[in-house]
Amino acid sequence: MSDKPEVNRARRNILIATGCAGGVATVASAVPFAASMLPSERAKAIGAPVEADISYLAAGEMMRVEWRGQPVWIVHRTKEMLDGVKADDVKVADPKSERKPDELTPEYARNEFRSIKPEYLVVVGICSHLGCSPSDRLKAQPEPFDPDWKGGFYCPCHGSLFDLAGRVYKNKPAPDNLAVPPYTFLSDTKLLIGEDKKA
Repeated sequence: MSDKPEVNRARRNILIATGCAGGVATVASAVPFAASMLPSERAKAIGAPVEADISYLAAGEMMRVEWRGQPVWIVHRTKEMLDGVKADDVKVADPKSERKPDELTPEYARNEFRSIKPEYLVVVGICSHLGCSPSDRLKAQPEPFDPDWKGGFYCPCHGSLFDLAGRVYKNKPAPDNLAVPPYTFLSDTKLLIGEDKKA
């Protein structure tokens, strides 16, 4: 009878020690599990804004950068290209970018040329029809799909056409204009894609 309190105390100490060890083990296994659910550095980098140096982009040329795994096209438009955009107003389905304005065209690009500076077009190069990447046909010249082509983008998959402001032509499979990503000018020669002044 005299050893029962000591046995009970020993059992209690074993139970407490086991419970503490179990708690420590649970925390030790939960921390890496919870940490594994956070985005990796690579995933953070994929969604991060991207700088583009446009100092070497000559008038009439296009460059490509990748942002969030998507191609972004930057076109340095000439005066002739800008005149072609004006002439295409009657051919395009959404000349003023009024469809899905917040989704496809930030407020600062809801203008005649869909850009902050008229000479620079910045669009995501993914067709709004089935996600293809159209080919650039920047020169104004007769094309099999349009004898009066003023320059723009042609999606060979299903024949959608986009002008040099990324606006889709009427009666084509693509329902919407090419998206304008958030962007800002860091200087006259540098763009930041993926972030704008509102961000």
